[in-house]
Amino acid sequence: MAEEAKSTLLTRIKGVGASLGKFFREVRAEFKRVQWPGRRELVSLTIAVLVYVALVTAFLGLIDLGLSSVINSLIKVAA
Repeated sequence: MAEEAKSTLLTRIKGVGASLGKFFREVRAEFKRVQWPGRRELVSLTIAVLVYVALVTAFLGLIDLGLSSVINSLIKVAA
C-alpha cells in the first residue's frame, strides 16, 4: 500500500514537472514569434499612454475637488 502511494505521488510530481517544462518551452517559442515594436513606435506609444494617464488624472482630480466642495457645503448647511 505504501509503495503504491509513493509511486503514484512520484508519478504525479513527474507529470507536473513535465507539464511545467512543456509550458515554458511553448511560452519561449511564442515569444520568438511575437513582432516586437521598434524603438520609435515604442516611444510614441509610451508618450501617448502618459498623456492619456495625465488627462484622466486631471479629470478625476477635478471631479474629486468638485464633489468634496459639494459635500463640505452640505456638511456646513447641516451643522
